[in-house]
Amino acid sequence: MTATEGAPIRVGIVEDQPLFRSMLEVTLGTVPGLEVVAAVANVAQARRALPPGAVDVAVLDIDLPDGNGIALGVTLRRGQPGLGILLLSAHDAMDLLLDLPPDVKHGWSYLSKTSSTSSDALVAAIRSTAEGRTTLDPALLERMEPRAGSSVAGLTDRQYEVLRVLAQGLSNAGIGEALGITEKSVQNHINAIYAGLGIDADPSRNPRVTAALRLLEETGPVA
Repeated sequence: MTATEGAPIRVGIVEDQPLFRSMLEVTLGTVPGLEVVAAVANVAQARRALPPGAVDVAVLDIDLPDGNGIALGVTLRRGQPGLGILLLSAHDAMDLLLDLPPDVKHGWSYLSKTSSTSSDALVAAIRSTAEGRTTLDPALLERMEPRAGSSVAGLTDRQYEVLRVLAQGLSNAGIGEALGITEKSVQNHINAIYAGLGIDADPSRNPRVTAALRLLEETGPVA
């Protein structure tokens, strides 16, 4: 976990729209266990306000007036390897996560401003990202289906269902609650998913993040 155990998760917001930035700051500032350290409007301000170690999670709009949130996130992550990055966008740009440089590819999350910016979804994504998991936009995932011939297409219906909920950043307990199954069943399904996708237990990578990215890579919009 990025944040110190028991300490609030420190959040930095980079959003150029004043009203939306204010809404994010106010909403997150009232959530127990979260602390908004900075809320700024552009890349230049972010580089000054978010030096390494200042925050645990950076919430970044992709489209900024003097650059973009993805490039900013790469810079911030290289300065602070444990930093969680949550991208926000008004467009369906979730697949941009697949183009990240290999050295910073893990530990990013994505929510659409138009489909999943309820306060509950946002807070859940921040908490998940702070713990090193990847959260993909649940509404966008519902519009996706496995590509023919892919490893994801070879999963059973239940395994695919578990993978899709896992990719929303939920813990095993959360997956079990969402699907009405036991945590033991969840773990058994996850083990089968890892085997089916050929995901090993490389300690340098979080297998849950790898599985979420494989889901993103091997699915496409429902025809």
